[in-house]
Amino acid sequence: MKLYYAPQTISIAVAIALHEAGVNYTPVRLDFPTGAQAKPPYLAINPKGRVPALVTDKGILTETGAILDYIAAIAPRAGLLPSDPVKAAQMRSVMYYLASTMHVNHAHKRRGHRWADQQSSLDDMAQKTPQTMTESCQFIEDHALQGPFVMGAHISLADCYLYIVSTWLEGDGVNVSAFPGITAFRDLMNTRPSVIAARDLGML
Repeated sequence: MKLYYAPQTISIAVAIALHEAGVNYTPVRLDFPTGAQAKPPYLAINPKGRVPALVTDKGILTETGAILDYIAAIAPRAGLLPSDPVKAAQMRSVMYYLASTMHVNHAHKRRGHRWADQQSSLDDMAQKTPQTMTESCQFIEDHALQGPFVMGAHISLADCYLYIVSTWLEGDGVNVSAFPGITAFRDLMNTRPSVIAARDLGML
């Protein structure tokens, strides 16, 4: 397998999950500052021009949530997906919130051009980011963390996703010390071999 990624992006959630699952892969770094994600060689892999993209022997997979589900399916012994259908749905509800709401809040700061053209609109979105990210942190703190991890005592796919989002918080103007649950979660994740490996590879 080949994982196309860019440092400090949500694609690193896939790298962490692959390590947690014990799945070997080759990391391929894209240079976002030079626009490598929008050039023909990568667009041939992922026409959306975004990361991650996972090249498997059966085809190319894109979108973080879909790739994470694939990893859980091919490595069930890792236990990254709860076996109980209700708990699995609860885990995915956190992932979908991160994808559809919190990640979008974050993107408004640096990628407002996806939604608007006027500089005043871009500035307004960027100025709103500390508020919306703080509100999202409050939701995660109050409703998403059921213990040290999202699903309680055992790591799941949602934790790989949440960890990367949590690394963006200071840059988005969030007072992380106001959220002891998120702080403890992040500290715990920082001790895991999967996160240490990602950091050693320069992904974080």
